[in-house]
Amino acid sequence: MVGENNETIRKKKHFLTYRIGLQTTSLYTFLYLPSGYDLYFMEKTLIVLVGPTGIGKTKASIQLAQHFNTEIISSDSRQIFKELRIGTAVPAKHELESVRHHFIQTHSVQSNYNASKFEFDVLKLLSQLFIEKDIVVMAGGSMLYIDAVCKGIDDIPTVDAETRDLLMLRLEEEGIESMRLQLKQLDPDYYSRVDLKNPKRILHALEICLMTGKPYSSFLRKTIKKRPFKIIKTGLTCDRDILYKRINMRVDKMIADGLIEEARSIYRYKHLNALNTVGYKELFAYFEGAVDKEAAIEQIKKNTRNYARKQITWFKKDKEIKWFDFEDTEGLINYFR
Repeated sequence: MVGENNETIRKKKHFLTYRIGLQTTSLYTFLYLPSGYDLYFMEKTLIVLVGPTGIGKTKASIQLAQHFNTEIISSDSRQIFKELRIGTAVPAKHELESVRHHFIQTHSVQSNYNASKFEFDVLKLLSQLFIEKDIVVMAGGSMLYIDAVCKGIDDIPTVDAETRDLLMLRLEEEGIESMRLQLKQLDPDYYSRVDLKNPKRILHALEICLMTGKPYSSFLRKTIKKRPFKIIKTGLTCDRDILYKRINMRVDKMIADGLIEEARSIYRYKHLNALNTVGYKELFAYFEGAVDKEAAIEQIKKNTRNYARKQITWFKKDKEIKWFDFEDTEGLINYFR
């Protein structure tokens, strides 16, 4: 950027935003640039750092970002909410101050934020960061959010309120089995692979079927969206017994730091999807008298371990991920030299 006049910089900003593929007319404005700028983004790199919850992604990502003098994009679908600090293990104040982070406590649990919006927002942010940075770090464990940025997300229509309210009423009156049977009739392909114990996914698929008149599976991604920048995926791993011990200790620390009080302060929002989250839903059951406090805490630990297993299974399917021991930060950094 040194030696470039303001007009050239302005054009470059417009061009980069155009190239990254955002879906707004103003951002598609093509401005002529000198030869070679059409390859500008190909020289930029997004380092993606993944791994199961509790393994130490925050610490490693900060060290990576400091080494490359860059910034961090959080790909944690719950740390994005302002009200959820303790239970989502938001980085400490000194960690946030050591490196600039994005998508940390930026939205309310009352906002309808999802992976599709995250994809759009991250691509828009990268179009700005890559003007000054050759490398940006994205770290987190939310599988769909990571895939949304790396591979693109399906262009699924937004469900109208009338359809959603109608199905919610039917769910209350008829139960989930009725919803399952209708989904089987309307979209047998998706029915054969969806988690039939997950009412949220069944309802969402049914909403799309009824609203559009097309099977939900017809909207699912057929091809991976190509990005105009490089993506290098890395992951942290460790022995499972070590991971489980770290998870149990972290839950105990969360309780000591005030997780119960934090959960109580947002109990009135328990019906929101953002709070269908490990660490909070178990405490809501405690508040309602379904379990005692100790049982709720043990359930948090168990459910967190289960979630970690799910993450490990998901990430291990991705052959593009280069794995490093969770304590080998030096090896992780050297990988990019």
